[in-house]
Amino acid sequence: MAENTHEPKTSPYCAELRSKRWLSLQRPPMVEEDILDVTGHVWCAESMQSLGPDGEIVDPADCQAGRKCFRRVDGGR
Repeated sequence: MAENTHEPKTSPYCAELRSKRWLSLQRPPMVEEDILDVTGHVWCAESMQSLGPDGEIVDPADCQAGRKCFRRVDGGR
């Protein structure tokens, strides 16, 4: 019997969310641990800052569907 992991099928995070750990990923991030390293530093690839294009702080918990500037990993909004 297949194990149900309850992991989302697509990344819940914005396609523009970046971190040092993200740079070494071989797949889209699925959980916060895929993004955050010990420094916890993340940035937006669109704004190239720790503030997103909407002027709000970049954070895995916030850079998800529902945010004005969110973009899905598959290219949608």
